Amino acid sequence: MKKTSLVIMAAGIGSRFGGGIKQLEPIGPGGEIIMDYSIHDALEAGFDKVIFIIRKDLEKDFKEIIGNRIEKIAPVEYAFQELDDLPEGFQVPEGRKKPWGTGQAVLAARNLIHEPFLVINADDYYGKEGFKKIHEYMVNEMKEDGDEFDMCMAGFILANTLSENGGVTRGVCTVDENGFLSKVTETYNIYRDGDGMHASDNDGNPVSVDAGQHVSMNMFGLPASFVNVLEEGFPEFLGNVKEGDLKAEYLLPSIIDRCIREGRGRVRVLETKDKWFGVTYKEDKPAVVQSIRKLIDDGLYPEKLF
Repeated sequence: MKKTSLVIMAAGIGSRFGGGIKQLEPIGPGGEIIMDYSIHDALEAGFDKVIFIIRKDLEKDFKEIIGNRIEKIAPVEYAFQELDDLPEGFQVPEGRKKPWGTGQAVLAARNLIHEPFLVINADDYYGKEGFKKIHEYMVNEMKEDGDEFDMCMAGFILANTLSENGGVTRGVCTVDENGFLSKVTETYNIYRDGDGMHASDNDGNPVSVDAGQHVSMNMFGLPASFVNVLEEGFPEFLGNVKEGDLKAEYLLPSIIDRCIREGRGRVRVLETKDKWFGVTYKEDKPAVVQSIRKLIDDGLYPEKLF
C-alpha cells in the first residue's frame, strides 16, 4: 500500500492561552491534548508517519508533553519553522516577530516529505471522517504525476465549525458540479446569533454566508511534489511584501487557490459532517473538554487514548 504522512503544524506564535501554549493544553481525561486525538484518528485511518512542525524553542516541552509518547506508537520526525528560514537574498525585516504562515510551515518539512501527506493544524479537532476519506483518496485515487497537481481537502459544513465565544475566520469554498474546489474566499468574523449568520470581508464589509456551505479547515491532502510549488513561490511572495508590513503570511490555502486559477492543480472536496472544535478562545476550553468527554461516553474513543 502507498505510504502516507501526517504533517501537523504546531509552530504558531502569539497563541498564548490560559498561561500556556494552546496547542499543548490538556483536554482529555488522561491529560490528552487535541493533537493526541488527531494522531489517533490518522493512525486508525492508515497514515504511516507523523511529522511535527514546531519552533526550536518549544522542542523540549513539546517532546515531554506529546512527542516522546507518540514515538512509541509511530515513526515521528520534527521540522522547525523559524522566522529566519528564508531563501538566499532575503532577510528578516526589522521588527518582524512571527514566522511566515502555513506555506512556510510546510516548507520547513521539505526534506522530510517523500510521500503524499495530509497537513492539519495542531489545535483543531477534526473528527474521524476527514482522516478516513483523505487517506482513502490519497492511497486509491491520487495521481502523483501528470500536468496537474492532484489534491484533496476535507470540506467541513460551516455550521459545524463555529465558536460560541466569538467570530471565526474560515476559508469559504466554492465547489463545482464535479466536486472539485473552484475558489476559496477567506471570510472573517463569522458567527451566528438570533438574526442568523454574519460575516465580513478583509475590510470589515458585511458578506453573505450560508450555514450549509463548505469551508476549509486547513486539512489538505497533497502529493509530495507540491513542496516544489511552495519552494518556487516563496521568493516571489517575499519580494512582494510591502515595506513596513510585519504581518504578511505565505498561506497554504492562497497557494492552492492560485494553483487552481492557473490550471496547475485541482482539489477534490471530500465532505465531512463531523463537528469541528478547537481552542480559538480561552473560553472555548470547557466546551472542548465536554465534547471530548461525550465522544468517549459514546464509545468513539477509549478512556485512555494511548
